[in-house]
Amino acid sequence: MPLTPFEHDHRYGELDQVLRAYIGQPADDTPERASPALHAYLRHTWHTRPWALAVAERQLREFAEHPPGRLRRSLGEFYVVPDVGLPDEDIREWLRCLADHIRRSITEGMIPSPAVPETHWEWHARFPETAQLLGGWFSQDMPDEFPDHEVAVSDYAATTTPDLVARLVGELHELLALSLNEADYALAAAELGMEVAPPEPLSFEAWLRSIASTLSAM
Repeated sequence: MPLTPFEHDHRYGELDQVLRAYIGQPADDTPERASPALHAYLRHTWHTRPWALAVAERQLREFAEHPPGRLRRSLGEFYVVPDVGLPDEDIREWLRCLADHIRRSITEGMIPSPAVPETHWEWHARFPETAQLLGGWFSQDMPDEFPDHEVAVSDYAATTTPDLVARLVGELHELLALSLNEADYALAAAELGMEVAPPEPLSFEAWLRSIASTLSAM
């Protein structure tokens, strides 16, 4: 029978987090150099869930050393490695390489400095509630669902629990504290799911700031 959610997380939960960091990114790690995707995972995890790094290292190594056999595959009791662009015969060695980089980061205290997110996964991992707002309320369907941006923000506030609204406000202040230029704020908004322009005449930065102010006052 397929894995239960508990069994999946126990065996593969953090392994899955590592491999999700490679969505849209090349799996070009070498023993000497970690890829940008792994750097993004390490940076975010060191600063949010440092204890999870040891779990990731163990799960990666265990999966590489003991891949699912024929019986487990037939029963569905295994984790399906996403397509990362590598031949099947290279996957196990690549997973060992990732485990080695994570172990080295832990044992040598190689903690990446905080920085602007560099991958799609890192943007969403760092600003999950902002992605919920921008991707859910400001997709390309937004003009068909709401008369304007203000009404969309009000709908988000009315249908979202206050603790998540407060979390969004905090994320927006953190995003604004990055002090990006306008082009980079536009890129950030797109990475987080926004598919429409901000209301005229506001820039992306000014509009994000106005949302934070509006929601804080509610």
